[in-house]
Amino acid sequence: MAQYKTPGVYVVEKSAFPNSVVEVATAVPAFIGYTEFADNKGTSLANKPWRITSMAEFIAYFGGAPKTRFSIAGLAAPAASEAGGAPAANVGSADFSFFDAATKKRQQYVLSTEGTPYILYYSMLLFFQNGGGPCYIVSVGNYGDDLDADKITAGIDTLLKEQEPTMVLVPDAVHLKDQDCASVQSALLMHCGYKTRNRFALLDVYDGYKDRQDPAGDCISAFRESVGSNFLDFGAAYYPWINTSIVKDKDLDFTSIANPDVLTALIKQELSSILDAKDPTPAAKVKIDQINATLAAITTTQDQSNESAFDIHTVNKTLMAVSSLYPQIILAIQKKLNLLPPAAGMAGVYTMVDNTRGVWKAPANVSISGVVSPAVSISNDEQEDLNVHTQGKSVNAIRSFIGEGVMVWGARTLDGNSLDWRYVSVRRTMLMIEESIKQACKAYVFEPNTANTWVTVKSMVRNFLTSVWKRGGLAGASADDAFSVFVGLGETMTADDILEGLLKVSVLVAVSRPAEFIEITFEQQMQKS
Repeated sequence: MAQYKTPGVYVVEKSAFPNSVVEVATAVPAFIGYTEFADNKGTSLANKPWRITSMAEFIAYFGGAPKTRFSIAGLAAPAASEAGGAPAANVGSADFSFFDAATKKRQQYVLSTEGTPYILYYSMLLFFQNGGGPCYIVSVGNYGDDLDADKITAGIDTLLKEQEPTMVLVPDAVHLKDQDCASVQSALLMHCGYKTRNRFALLDVYDGYKDRQDPAGDCISAFRESVGSNFLDFGAAYYPWINTSIVKDKDLDFTSIANPDVLTALIKQELSSILDAKDPTPAAKVKIDQINATLAAITTTQDQSNESAFDIHTVNKTLMAVSSLYPQIILAIQKKLNLLPPAAGMAGVYTMVDNTRGVWKAPANVSISGVVSPAVSISNDEQEDLNVHTQGKSVNAIRSFIGEGVMVWGARTLDGNSLDWRYVSVRRTMLMIEESIKQACKAYVFEPNTANTWVTVKSMVRNFLTSVWKRGGLAGASADDAFSVFVGLGETMTADDILEGLLKVSVLVAVSRPAEFIEITFEQQMQKS
């Protein structure tokens, strides 16, 4: 109370309302992976969480796309001979093929990745295309480094000092060895469910581009065995991988091929009738010279230390015009680069749904942008085992529906048998409520543990929960049906608690759950007229 020593009139303002609870952000993912560089005007950003808000900022701080190169190799057993140049009925596992007029056979070829694949850059494109916003990037290495599970796990731990992230993803984990991928995903779940308890993990299924009947084994069963059984309610997984449209054909050229000599040999073989013309006309001679110069430029350009963008564009344009095989190769490379795990796209979907409907809306029955098709088609019967399983490790399906596009058709956490934490929206809503109230109650640390403080805290929490209930986050016909707040001596605390400096608040909430199954019953009634 103020002491008045000088005669006069004094005005004293008293706060009539308690502090308000500010709702924390719910969709701020953190991506851990490998980038071209990690630099901010000369300051290294390696193994340092860095906040960005757009793809332009990602490129400025972490660089562009990796220069993934592919080698061309022929299949050991080519298809049977054909009388004409029609495509083979079954090309097996070939990425592209063409009919060789000299041997009267359809030759089949495969593309294999040279070096280490890095997909963080493409995952960020998919994230922002699906409505992504502010996020954190942790660069644990540069292009050229081998993927290392220990480095990735150490990158996850750097997020312990950051308060804002609410989701964690490691897109590059699917290109580790299967055991290393499992260890990284277990570390993600432990980070979210044990070390921080305020964020959610989005996991990708290892080899999720394969059908469950693949001879190599069932990828879903392997995932369920490897993910463990701890903190499953703090994570969700999605299957299958998706064929995206992130990488465009204009982004690719012949420099993506690691063995240009094989490429030139194939094109010469395809254009042999032109290149071997005996008495060409002047126009044909010009075309032959142009083709020979173009093929020679393929090797010459790749041997140069400083490539000329103009020369590459010119050669690439010429190859597209004169060869029907070269566009097939570029298309095959494009398809391989566009096959991505879905977690990054789902992080964008989470962000979009949170911003438009709220965190309590299940991130399902929405389409994914930038996606052509799922890598594997799933039927209703096949999804039964994904959604409901005896082990409780639910995996959400991504499916294609006629007239609707590619849809997210599942909203369960990995803890599918839990009645408390079965749904993604319930777990993430509780994380938001818990973290918001926790941050707001910091204002009352070291305040007197008296009835005045108890009433203030109770009013603050009730006002916040009333706002959440009015927006549809809590279920109940009235606010009292949706939540209850208890605090005070004899209610949540004992006299010993007060002596020990403990102020205990008990909050009960009825979080709205999604209508996952809708049953429509029809009956016949008697004729009335």
